[in-house]
Amino acid sequence: MVEIPSFAAIFGRRRPLIGVIHLPPLPGSPRSRGDLKALGDRVRQDARALAAGGASGMLLENFGDAPFLAEHVPPATVAMMTALALIAREAAALPLGVNVLRNDAAAALAVALAGGGAFIRVNVHVGAAVTDQGLLQGRAAATLRLREQLGVGIAVFADVGVKHAAPLAARPLAEEAEEAVHRGLADALIVTGPATGRPAAAGDLAAVRCALPDTPLLAGSGVNPQNVGEVLRHADGLIVGTALKRDGRVEAPIDEQAVCALVAAIAAAPTRPPR
Repeated sequence: MVEIPSFAAIFGRRRPLIGVIHLPPLPGSPRSRGDLKALGDRVRQDARALAAGGASGMLLENFGDAPFLAEHVPPATVAMMTALALIAREAAALPLGVNVLRNDAAAALAVALAGGGAFIRVNVHVGAAVTDQGLLQGRAAATLRLREQLGVGIAVFADVGVKHAAPLAARPLAEEAEEAVHRGLADALIVTGPATGRPAAAGDLAAVRCALPDTPLLAGSGVNPQNVGEVLRHADGLIVGTALKRDGRVEAPIDEQAVCALVAAIAAAPTRPPR
């Protein structure tokens, strides 16, 4: 059985801030410009800004590849993301995560294995969701068996009620969270708002926190210095993209000063009593 590092062991601090490196369109995607050097330079710049601003980790995501393939990206995407993961790791000594959109957990594991990643994000790990890619189905059984076959201690951070999606059948979010952990064996959970840059509902965070008080819980969208105190009433950590960008534009480079501002807001937020 593969040993998976704990959430605390991965990040080494309470309330970690994981900054998202939104990759520009990669080769083979509709809007790609084919400039490999520019891709590498952008990743290097973003990784260094996260480290200099005091972030706790970074999450590499092929955000620019829309419209996304539902479950299986081509080999070129895996190869390019691996090369960029290595650049990010060289540029910043931060724990690295990988999210291969829209829901290719096998590719994410491969990139994380070759690129030195500590965790992957899986948008639909259990159950099924209706999305702009059609119906996405959780592949927890395949994902965890692949991880075991590869023999790698890479944690699985699973979304519940993921953004840009709707559940195939209505059910309480807490039940989906329990399924993801108890039957899907997710190592941490992510709760988001309905879309990129929009915050998770406090009630959703509270429901998952109440159902699974000992499972690491991250808020995965819409966090900023103004609402971070409220979010951290329930969440153990944050995955942040838009609020760390220059002028708050999701397609812009990461702004070191924006990272610093959010890190300071996290430090100033009240500490939640121990569970």
